[in-house]
Amino acid sequence: MTEREAVVRPLGRPGDLGWVVMAHGEFYDREFGWDTDFEALVCRIVADYADGKEPGPQAAWIAEVDGRRAGCVFCVRADDRTAKLRLLLVDPAARGLGVGARLIEECLGFAREAGYEAIILWTNDVLGSARRLYRRHGFELTAEDPHHSFGQDLIGQTWQRRL
Repeated sequence: MTEREAVVRPLGRPGDLGWVVMAHGEFYDREFGWDTDFEALVCRIVADYADGKEPGPQAAWIAEVDGRRAGCVFCVRADDRTAKLRLLLVDPAARGLGVGARLIEECLGFAREAGYEAIILWTNDVLGSARRLYRRHGFELTAEDPHHSFGQDLIGQTWQRRL
């Protein structure tokens, strides 16, 4: 069996933005039964990023495995001193290749170089693989809040770390 090649590159090729929205919608429906309210949220986040309306440094990356899109992450401004990690996703077929860790490392490196002092993220408790990655990268759980979103009862979580 040949070893699969994973690369991380800046987001910016035609189709990247649409892939982020489509992949989130499809993967979260298949894995967790989330409805199109989640896909609409992802669409708004991606559109805000693409419009560049938010002040401050921001960047996003696409992971590819064997030349096919297999993951993404966005780093945007939360406030003058804090970055926000958003939309981390790894295609289930690419899990176990270190793609998620590489995407998080790109985001953390960018946030540091951009002069942010801390980074936060919001996720849900059902995303066990992502939460394990966040913990391994020094994030700490700072808040939990039950909510009903995306057709599910969930527990939202805020995580953060110093840079």
